[in-house]
Amino acid sequence: MLQEPPPKVYHRLPSLGARRRDVWASLLPRRNRAAFRVGISGAVAMTDLLVIVGTAYAVDIAYCFATARIFMPAGTGTWLHISGLLALIILTTNIVREDYGIEAQIAQRPHLRRTATLWLAAWALTLVVGFATKTSNDLSRAVTAGIFVAGLPAMLVVRFGMVRLLRHGITSASASISRVHLVGYEEDIARFYDGKDADALGLRIIGTSYLRRVAPEADEAARRTQVAEDLDLAVSVIRFLQPDDVFILVPWTDTADVERCVDAFLRVPATLHLRPGSIMDRFPDLQVGRIGQLSGIRVGRKPLQAGEIFVKRAMDIGLSLLALVMLAPLFVAVAILIKLDSPGPVFFRQRRYGFNQQAFGVYKFRSMKTERSAVFRQASRNDSRITRVGAVLRRSNIDELPQLFNVVLGEMSLVGPRPHALAHDRSFERRIALYARRHNVKPGITGWAQVHGLRGETLTDLDMERRVAHDLHYIDNWSVWLDIQIMVRTVVSPRAYRNAY
Repeated sequence: MLQEPPPKVYHRLPSLGARRRDVWASLLPRRNRAAFRVGISGAVAMTDLLVIVGTAYAVDIAYCFATARIFMPAGTGTWLHISGLLALIILTTNIVREDYGIEAQIAQRPHLRRTATLWLAAWALTLVVGFATKTSNDLSRAVTAGIFVAGLPAMLVVRFGMVRLLRHGITSASASISRVHLVGYEEDIARFYDGKDADALGLRIIGTSYLRRVAPEADEAARRTQVAEDLDLAVSVIRFLQPDDVFILVPWTDTADVERCVDAFLRVPATLHLRPGSIMDRFPDLQVGRIGQLSGIRVGRKPLQAGEIFVKRAMDIGLSLLALVMLAPLFVAVAILIKLDSPGPVFFRQRRYGFNQQAFGVYKFRSMKTERSAVFRQASRNDSRITRVGAVLRRSNIDELPQLFNVVLGEMSLVGPRPHALAHDRSFERRIALYARRHNVKPGITGWAQVHGLRGETLTDLDMERRVAHDLHYIDNWSVWLDIQIMVRTVVSPRAYRNAY
């Protein structure tokens, strides 16, 4: 029987053996993989070094040209001393906390905030070293200030660019990406795949080992035998594929099976992870902590640590006292206008919940007619109770300025979730999840919700939910720079004046 020769296109296809070799080559680790990872981490660190030194040198050149009309300064001068110490502190800190690792770069971490915080800490330590060694007098104040002001934006821009470049360039097929093997019951692994994308996660799943469910009528001996068989096979596969990490997706409620998995996979040279279901996705910064001799997974922390509380309080006191002195003439003028416009006191005080839901009296310039009604009624647009002067005060946010006294007294902060009336707090706390978390920090004169226009009357639960979501975002992402940004936007942003009535 004659047969036609196959088309020429088939001659160009790889043989079955070649295709198999390609599959195994894609699964097994590449020889130069470690060098790739070290090279990428080193490139990120070198970028930080060049930015710090280059910015300092550029500032020194600009200073020399402005003062002596020369482009090339003689000698090393201030820029080298400062940039060298800053680079040493920043690079060492990032290496210790593994911020230059590929996983840290492509993970959804607040890189800009971490970089800004480290920059401030490095400068504080630099100044301390200069004072302790009596070398601060030898430094040019203009150059030092220029490096401080220009260095942070340069680092933020370059770090943002590096993170974007790595996230775009590194995919699940990259040689340097983490190689992961999954172990668990079929439904748990299927649930993992349904909500996960390898490229978005910054990893590559190279293998999966399924555990069989034991029949309910099986005795303990049969159960142990079946689980042991599945785990022995999984261990053999893992030894062959050589993954970097093994994720056990068995639910933590199956305590015995989790312990058997741990005992089995501790025998292979891979990092072992336990993943207790989707609860992990709610908390992006989980850590294992120890209190005394007790260990646990930390899913939440105090909103502000001791050092952060000190910094925020120092900024509150300093800026509030300065503002009270500078705004004293305005306070006097507003007080006179209020008295001339309508009878009643200049200041209005109302009970609000503060930190840890402790009640306090919040101060405001009186913007409404005095009334003796005990029923709280929220101000609304075109409210007849608002006086002529009060309308101007509310639209310009001037009615909130007396709360500077609350800040000095420690009852409020310059920035934080705005305090609501007690009736609102009691009502919305029962209807909106996590509403009470707003009281985990001190309330503020202005806040993240206010600069986004989320203020004024709340007609529906959805209005309050949006406001609460912004307040919780502020609590979870607090930094000195976020406070400064909110204060600036409160004054200059048109959105901060939206719904002010």
